Amino acid sequence: MTTDQELACLQADPPQTYWNDLAGLLANTSAARHGARLRVDRGFAAPEPDPRAPTRCRVSIPRRTLRDLRDRLRLTRWPGQVAATPWESGTDLGFLRRLVDYWQHGFDWAEQERAINALPQYRARVSGHDIHFIHVRGNGPAPFPLVLTNGWPSSFLEYRRILSLLADPAAHGGDACDAFDVVIPSLPGYGLSSPPQAPGVHVGRIAEMWDELMTKVLGYPAYGAHGSDLGVGVSSALALSAPHHVAGLHLTSVTGSTIVRDLGDDAPPLTDAERDFREAAAAWVESEGAYSHLQRTKPQTLTYALHDSPVGLAAWMVEKYRTWSDCDGVVERRFSFDDLLTTITLYWATGSIGPSMHLYYEGRLHPIRLAPGERIEVPCGVALFPRDLTRPPREWGERAYRITRWTEMPRGGHFPAHEEPELLAVELRDFFRDLRRGD
Repeated sequence: MTTDQELACLQADPPQTYWNDLAGLLANTSAARHGARLRVDRGFAAPEPDPRAPTRCRVSIPRRTLRDLRDRLRLTRWPGQVAATPWESGTDLGFLRRLVDYWQHGFDWAEQERAINALPQYRARVSGHDIHFIHVRGNGPAPFPLVLTNGWPSSFLEYRRILSLLADPAAHGGDACDAFDVVIPSLPGYGLSSPPQAPGVHVGRIAEMWDELMTKVLGYPAYGAHGSDLGVGVSSALALSAPHHVAGLHLTSVTGSTIVRDLGDDAPPLTDAERDFREAAAAWVESEGAYSHLQRTKPQTLTYALHDSPVGLAAWMVEKYRTWSDCDGVVERRFSFDDLLTTITLYWATGSIGPSMHLYYEGRLHPIRLAPGERIEVPCGVALFPRDLTRPPREWGERAYRITRWTEMPRGGHFPAHEEPELLAVELRDFFRDLRRGD
C-alpha cells in the first residue's frame, strides 16, 4: 500500500473533466493519521475513513503536458517592441526571450518537482472542495498553529523559504518556544486545489473553508492567521467570521481593497496622512492598476489568451514580480529564473490562470463592508514593507482593525516571505509570542 497520492496535473482537460479524472487518480490511497471513524462489518470493527481526513499527496506533472509546453514555447510568435521602452509599457521583450530560452533549455522541472515533493503535502475535502495544503509540525514544547495565505500571482511556494524558520526556530538561532505548526493551503484554483465549479467562491467563503480546515480537519481549537495580497482579505475575513478561533491576525497590508471601511458622515474625519495615502493609492491605480481592473471585470476574456500561451502567461505574471518586489528593477535580485518558472509552470500545468484571476471578479461582487463603527477586534499585527504597492498610515488601518503591533520593515516588497523570510519570521514570532500564551 502506498502512502502518497499521485497528484497528476492534466493541463489539456477542461476543469470538470480534469478534476473527475484527478479523483480517480487519487483513489485507493491511505488515510492520513488525522483520524478515522469505525464501521462494523460482519461482526468486527473496521476503520471507516473520515471523508474530511487528509491524505498525503505529491505532484507529478505528466510528460505529455511538459512535451506540449516545450512545443508551444518553440512555436512562439514573438511580437515587436517600441524602442527605448523596456518595462515601461509592460514586460520587456529582451528579458522575456532570455526567460523563455532558459525555460526551454535550462529549466529542470523534475528537480523542482522533487523539491516540492519533499514538503509534507496533504489533500482534504473541505466544504465540497479538494484543498491542497502543506502541514509542517513545529519542533518545540508547544507549537502554535498558524495558517499562511498567499495571493496573486503566487502560490503556496511563496512560503517555502520561511517554513523551517517558523516550524523550527531553534535550528536557526531562535527560541524553540516560538515554534509554529505551519499550515499553507492552496487557494481554490491556485495550483493544486480544485477550482470553483460555481459562482460565489470569494474571500469570505474561502475564510470559512480555512476555519473548517484548521478546526474540523486538523483539530486545532485556536490558531493564528497571516496573509499577504489576497491573503490579507482571506485572513481578515477569517478573523471577522471566526474570532472565537483566531487568536491573532498578522497582515502585510491594510489598504482596504477587500475590507471596505465605513467613511460616512459619522466616521472620524480623515487625517492629512490618510488623505495623502488615498491620493497616492489613486495614482498607483492609474499607473499600475490595469491588471486588477481587467481581472475584476472581464477575467474570462483574458483567460483564453493566457491559458493557451505559456509565453503570454509568463509575461503577465513576471511583470508583477519585477514591479512589486524590492529588486530595483532587476527581478533576478529577488527571484531566480528557477523561482519564477516553477510558479509559472505550476500555473500552466494546472490551468490555474483563469480561476486565479476569477477571485478578483468575485471580490468585486462580494466585498466585505464593515458597518459604521465596526472593526475586526482580533488582535492584529501589521508589517509594512517599503517596496510594497502602497503604504497606508496606521490610523487608516485602525479604522478596520484592532492593531496591537505596527512595524515599518527596513526592506522588502510585496512577497516578503520569499524576499525577506528572516525578517518576516522574526516579526511573526514576536507578534504571536504573547498571544500563544493567551495573554
